[in-house]
Amino acid sequence: MSRRAVLRRRLARPPKPLHTRSPRVLRVFVLSCLLLGLTRQEYPALLSGDCRWDEQTVKHFAKAPPYSTSAVRALRLPGGEEGDELLAVEEPLEIRIGGEPVAVTMRTPGHDEELAVGFCLTEGLTPVSAHVPDDLAANTVDVDAGGLDSERLRRNFYTSSSCGVCGKGAIEAVRVDAPRVESELRVSEAVVASLPDRLLEAQRAFAATGGLHATGLFTQHGELLCVREDVGRHNALDKVVGWAFLEGVLPLAELVLCVSGRLSFELVQKASVAGCPAMVAVGAPSSLAVELARDRGITLCGFVREGRVTVYSEPWRILS
Repeated sequence: MSRRAVLRRRLARPPKPLHTRSPRVLRVFVLSCLLLGLTRQEYPALLSGDCRWDEQTVKHFAKAPPYSTSAVRALRLPGGEEGDELLAVEEPLEIRIGGEPVAVTMRTPGHDEELAVGFCLTEGLTPVSAHVPDDLAANTVDVDAGGLDSERLRRNFYTSSSCGVCGKGAIEAVRVDAPRVESELRVSEAVVASLPDRLLEAQRAFAATGGLHATGLFTQHGELLCVREDVGRHNALDKVVGWAFLEGVLPLAELVLCVSGRLSFELVQKASVAGCPAMVAVGAPSSLAVELARDRGITLCGFVREGRVTVYSEPWRILS
């Protein structure tokens, strides 16, 4: 069944009044109304369930960024109906420094300059700029960066969208030196608990495909500064770090990173190089991630869902 047919089926169901929905659904509803330009006078009918969004409205709200999605034919069971399904795009990106290939990562196209700059930064290099060729199909990006140990990068850095540290050898081979984060940042428990929902509300490509990770950069008050989506969780974080570098807001000493999945060693290491004092995740951290966070002075909050927060390191930053 095509995505269009799925939307028709959902919209044909008897409407459920929004006042009976959860607080998160109400927040999404209000945000959607604002994005769509609806006036407050148009809210009552929607809230009472007397009318439904039409297909064009849903399509507008869930519109994914260019190049991030692709339609494929699929068979849906039971029923045996064939139609188009929208999937997240995954393609290789070759990162070059001074024209020399140093790494290949499987990523979702878009914000490739940010990805390359963020990758170089979080691997201990000193990037200046990145350039994508006019032919986007080339799937390459060239970075102007110093501190290159090309043999180390070639030896250790074929990365995949699903496998952080896998295949890179001993921990010593992948550890990137960074100073302990000394930020005095404090964040309220309520703000921390709200971040995964705020991140989800900004994930347009995930809304269209259901197949992407995301990283968001937030202020201590919960204001979203940047969100990036990718098939690789570490790519999404690299894109945010690259954005921060290009916008001149590094180090991230007064900001919080929120990720849509689990917290791995590699993600914590990237955050520490960027100088971020706090990380929030819907899922759990690994034991090595917690060990590194304690060593680098980073507050790790995992299993952040349904109002609950589990703090694994530096809990003094979280205000009850």
